Amino acid sequence: MRRTAALAALTLPLTTAVLAPGTAAHASPAPAQSANASAPAADGLDRFRHQRLTWTACEGQAPALKNAECTTVKVPLDYSRPRGRTLDIAISRIKATDPAKRRGILQTNPGGPGGRGLGMPAELRAAMAPEVAAAYDIIGMDTRGVGASAPLDCGLTRMSWMRSAGSDRAGFDKSWRLAKNDADACWKKYPDVLPHLTTRNIARDVDVVRGALGERKTSWFGQSYGTFLGATYAQMFPERVDRLVLDSAVDPGGYGIRMLRDMGPANERALDDLAAWAAPRDREYGLGTTPAAVRATVEGLIRRAEAEPIPIAGFRLDGHLLPLVLYAFGTDEADNAEYARALRQLLDAADGRPVEASEHLRGLLTVVFRPQTTGADADLAGTLGILCGDVTMPRDPAWYRKAIERARPTQPVFGPVHSGPVPCAFWKEKPREPLTRISNALPALQLQATGDTRTTYEQGLGMHRALRGSRLVTVPVRTHGVYLSPHSTCAKRAVDAYLLDGTLPRKDTACPR
Repeated sequence: MRRTAALAALTLPLTTAVLAPGTAAHASPAPAQSANASAPAADGLDRFRHQRLTWTACEGQAPALKNAECTTVKVPLDYSRPRGRTLDIAISRIKATDPAKRRGILQTNPGGPGGRGLGMPAELRAAMAPEVAAAYDIIGMDTRGVGASAPLDCGLTRMSWMRSAGSDRAGFDKSWRLAKNDADACWKKYPDVLPHLTTRNIARDVDVVRGALGERKTSWFGQSYGTFLGATYAQMFPERVDRLVLDSAVDPGGYGIRMLRDMGPANERALDDLAAWAAPRDREYGLGTTPAAVRATVEGLIRRAEAEPIPIAGFRLDGHLLPLVLYAFGTDEADNAEYARALRQLLDAADGRPVEASEHLRGLLTVVFRPQTTGADADLAGTLGILCGDVTMPRDPAWYRKAIERARPTQPVFGPVHSGPVPCAFWKEKPREPLTRISNALPALQLQATGDTRTTYEQGLGMHRALRGSRLVTVPVRTHGVYLSPHSTCAKRAVDAYLLDGTLPRKDTACPR
């Protein structure tokens, strides 16, 4: 069975591979000096750009790593002090299938921030046309603070971020306390590291990786947050960019609190979409015979869970964490049946009936209640480290209370989730440098789904305006991550053509549904 986008949404990267010496180790020659001829020697980074890499078989059980090789690349923790402390950044590689047709490298990021990226080359290789696979070494990377790259471990034991603040002051106050606890836990353990977990520093890491691989230029495939990282890299190192693919893009002008709040209306629309799908199927799921009745069923279930947590799969799901589960299930319209099935099971459990939770519902509940057993706790720490290191967010609890109340009339389910308190409100330091302003005319190909609940279509239009040389391919579907989804051969053909021969659509285009 296909792993649903719902489970991926909360376990954004369940790849648990770590690097270790293997029997297939071999050394790559140090990159030629000419590959970085235009790099300024005065910046003190030559020893990083020209380091020798030793590749080994990737250790781990994940199928995505089976055909990849792995290594680590040393980078400065603080780029203003290149002779100071260093980090080991884990990267993976799947080589081009035809060396004679090889064009170069395609660096990647799966999103997050905080998404583990070592398994992404295998996912892309499986999706792309054979002639594109022949042309690129695909490079995966766990960004600093994530996965196998000096990961954070703040001891977060619950998915407290994006917990619904609920309907009363007590629920809000608890969300506020939990957000503070998460921030304090990370700062207590990593005071010297957190100031350097930023998108600009990750972009610098990407360029060090490019140099260490001996490449004058790099192509890029990023989805979700990876579009923001790719756009930042392109703005900082425009002469290094070959081809740039941005799938499910963030608005660089709204990165931060507005990006989070934009998810509220999008997820309400996803719930309405699910209600319209489930109503004609009331005989199967029993959620209601009209879309309005299905929505009423869902909102009623949340109120019941607030009053009395739902016992299911060995957990007790309350009204503050139930919307987080719904948020995950709403990612992709291909998962409507799983979504409706999970709602039916939750309703039965609330009624006291014996329920055997589905594999996907059980998986989500495990991530929510026991993130330390899945690695989601460390991934969340990485997310917080990067996001809160990039931008400041409001620090007054009254701001969040007012935001929730303004959202509640039109966002009864997700307003208290996406407008609620965030750990960034308690970050100890402000960012040490501002975000890179994205504004250029570099060629780029952008994919955006109209029903995206994470990086909304409007967010994608913001990126499209910032990258004036980009072409936008619109896909009329609810999903996040178009190229790797089952929805659009039209969008996949556009990406493959661009990566293969640099051909962009002559103008912005919309794929058929």
